Amino acid sequence: MLAVLIAGALGLLGTLVGTKWAISVLVAKGYGQLIRDDGPTSHHIKRGTPTMGGIVIIFSVVLAYAVAKLATGFWPSPSGWLLLFLFVGLGLIGFLDDYIKISKQRSLGLRSKAKMIGQVSVGLIFAVLAIGWEDDRGQTPITHAISFARDIPGWTLPTVALIVWVLLLIAATSNGVNLTDGLDGLATGASVMVFGAYVVINVWQYNQNCAYDLAAGCYEVRDPMDLATIAAALTGACFGFLWWNTSPAKIFMGDTGSLSLGGAIAGLALMTRTELLLVLLGGLFVIITLSVIIQVGYFKISGGKRVFRMAPLQHHFELKGWAEITIVVRFWIICGLCVLAGVAVFYWDWISRQ
Repeated sequence: MLAVLIAGALGLLGTLVGTKWAISVLVAKGYGQLIRDDGPTSHHIKRGTPTMGGIVIIFSVVLAYAVAKLATGFWPSPSGWLLLFLFVGLGLIGFLDDYIKISKQRSLGLRSKAKMIGQVSVGLIFAVLAIGWEDDRGQTPITHAISFARDIPGWTLPTVALIVWVLLLIAATSNGVNLTDGLDGLATGASVMVFGAYVVINVWQYNQNCAYDLAAGCYEVRDPMDLATIAAALTGACFGFLWWNTSPAKIFMGDTGSLSLGGAIAGLALMTRTELLLVLLGGLFVIITLSVIIQVGYFKISGGKRVFRMAPLQHHFELKGWAEITIVVRFWIICGLCVLAGVAVFYWDWISRQ
């Protein structure tokens, strides 16, 4: 538990201090955000705001986790290594995307095919290692079963189908956070809540783990305390970054941040056996992603008509005249309610088995 506290505190401190330094460096280099001309006109004043702030989040999380492990004298677990690999790997793809946009001064970074190849490659390596990395009990970070609050009996996938499922979940979650990252502080604040929920879930799974106590309702989850440590570092790092990212934002996380955070959320869902519960825990990301799917789908089948004035959903409300800060706070409230409902369902599942 000490590692969780250390990681959370250092993650917070790392982005609070590191982001201020990053802003000055990025401003000096002229690495500013490009703004879409077809978006809300109120966003034009944000042109030139430093981006790629996700670099600070990534470094803060990795450093916080490393110091927490050194301070407590424990070696990183396989689950910890895998989660960090997914987090940093997707962050690297996002960084390349951001850097190409900025250096070439264009709205398109990596080509969609190259971006997809990168995401699939990272996800495939993660999936293969997570399925086959056994401990002395024969337990692996990811099982072949589909899970809700725990593995669902009878819902078992063959290896190839499982890998496809992992890739789909990683792609959906990373792109969901990316779509949400359209207003100052929106995705960062929502991520704080989701990662905070996973700290609670992982600590609970550690205290009720079948490896230590075969009581009714115990959890067959590998390395839950190590996952809690990384989740705490992510919570603290996002919280500290929010100080600089909230309206009016002094820096944006860019794809570097959104893809890495989405990948970390997917990794936590897979390794904590809460894959379908993530639909509730990450409810805000789901709603915003669905708004894009609905908009694009209806546009195609209706011959050019739209459901929303603009997608993702947050921009629809901007065009309706809502103030940006109003949208962000109300969407945070929705996210908070989804997270609370998700944690409540997780706890109810445990209570029902006692």
